[in-house]
Amino acid sequence: VQLQASGGGLVQAGGSLRLSCAASGRTFSNVHMGWFRQAPGKEREFVATVNWSGGSGGSSYYADSVKGRFTISRDNAKNTVYLQMNSLKPEDTAVYYCAARDYSGSAYATRIHEYDYWGQGTLVTVSS
Repeated sequence: VQLQASGGGLVQAGGSLRLSCAASGRTFSNVHMGWFRQAPGKEREFVATVNWSGGSGGSSYYADSVKGRFTISRDNAKNTVYLQMNSLKPEDTAVYYCAARDYSGSAYATRIHEYDYWGQGTLVTVSS
């Protein structure tokens, strides 16, 4: 699976951005998708994940730091996963990475090593 993330940019605190991650190279079925981020000088951390749920959008799980502000979704027909980010804060500034996991179960994956494929990252900068 090849992953191409896009949609990053500069936004003021309180603003919104939507990230996209297009998958190619194989079917999007039985693949869990996730978003991680890495701020300068910090380790990469989990943001959100959406599992595979047949033809529907799948169910999602979030890090506490973004719960209620970010929404992950997937469009299986377009092989694309999205991360809608609202009420952005300066501490959300980071490079955001999408990731894919070959897995057909329902358990959520929040750890880096659980994912098989990674995109190149897109930079989100939130100014105060």
